[in-house]
Amino acid sequence: MERVEECVSFLVGKAAQRISRRAKELLAPFDVTPPQYAVLKVLFEGDGLSAREIADRLAIDGATITGIIDRLEKAELLERRADPLDRRVYRLVLTERAKSLAGSLDAAMDQLNEESRALLGEAAETVYQGLKTLSGR
Repeated sequence: MERVEECVSFLVGKAAQRISRRAKELLAPFDVTPPQYAVLKVLFEGDGLSAREIADRLAIDGATITGIIDRLEKAELLERRADPLDRRVYRLVLTERAKSLAGSLDAAMDQLNEESRALLGEAAETVYQGLKTLSGR
C-alpha cells in the first residue's frame, strides 16, 4: 500500500462517515438518531425484549445501550416495565408514539439503502455481501 487512501480501514471509515451522515439527515425530522433507530427496529420486530437482549443482537456494550434507552424513554418512544418473572430485568415496550413512527422511520432507512445501492450500481450486491462478511454477520 503506497497511500493511506488505499487502506481498507480508511475506505470503510470514510464510507461509514458518509452513510452515517445521511442516516442522521433522514432520521432528523423524527428526532431519532441512527443508534436509536436500531434499537427501535429490533423492538418493532419483537416488543418486550430486555436491554441485554437488544445489546447482544446489535453487538453494543451495556453502557451504550443504557444511554440509548434512557434517551428513547425520555422521548416517550419506549417504556421500561418490570419483568413479571425476574424483578432484576426490565422489558422494553414501545409506546404508541413509537409505533406510529415505525413506517416513516423504516421508509427513511429504505431510502438510505436505495441511495447507497444506486451509488454502488452493479457492484451493490457484492459490496453488501462483503460488508456482511467483514462485520461478521
